[in-house]
Amino acid sequence: MPASSFDLTGKAALVTGGNTGIGQGIALALADAGAAVASVARRPSDDTVGRCLAKGVKAVSVQADLGSMEPIERILDEATHALGPIDILVNNAGIIRRADAVDFSEADWDAVMDVNLKSVFFLSQAVVRRWIAEARGGKIINTASMLSFQGGIRVPSYTASKSGVAGLTKLMANEWAKHGINANAIAPGYFATDNTQALQDDPVRSRDILGRIPAGRWGQPSDIGGAVVFLASAASDYVQGITLPVDGGWLAR
Repeated sequence: MPASSFDLTGKAALVTGGNTGIGQGIALALADAGAAVASVARRPSDDTVGRCLAKGVKAVSVQADLGSMEPIERILDEATHALGPIDILVNNAGIIRRADAVDFSEADWDAVMDVNLKSVFFLSQAVVRRWIAEARGGKIINTASMLSFQGGIRVPSYTASKSGVAGLTKLMANEWAKHGINANAIAPGYFATDNTQALQDDPVRSRDILGRIPAGRWGQPSDIGGAVVFLASAASDYVQGITLPVDGGWLAR
């Protein structure tokens, strides 16, 4: 397949949670492939934007809290005003709460589900309504998890939300493929990010996790980029509804 199949020059991508960690890795990989990038996060994405601009593409920071549906149309309006129509939506923003299932609170359940699942659907819905109205296709890439395949421990709302992301991705593909829209997901394994800091800092859990990863290391944000660029590009035009693990071999063990 020619390298041009992976070229995103002239495309505009909106990445939620793009200010740090995996989201920043995704934003930078898309910029490397030529896409303009809007990074959506609760805090300013100055570092991500600066690094994207240094690659010669347009970039903008959009500040919003995806724990509420209120900012969705504003997010799209600000990103479109800065970059032009959005071609690629990466639903990456996510939070996690840890407690034994027997003690887990309703507040922690709702907070995680609102960001990790509810916002994924309603932001996608808002983007797709524009794509259909404009008779143009697009690419949706959702961030799932190893816990889309496994149960995990002490993260009931996270497990439920990420299992929901995998199912919702299939639903999106089933309904929207006829409009020239591809909907797929990535499932990062154990990456060295803020969300896994508690695990990295726990010597027993960290040892057990590394002992199961054939690659023998935690993933780095830069490891996620190739899979996302593939799913964002013409190279994946006939790929629909998958959840692609990027896990150093965790699921193969």
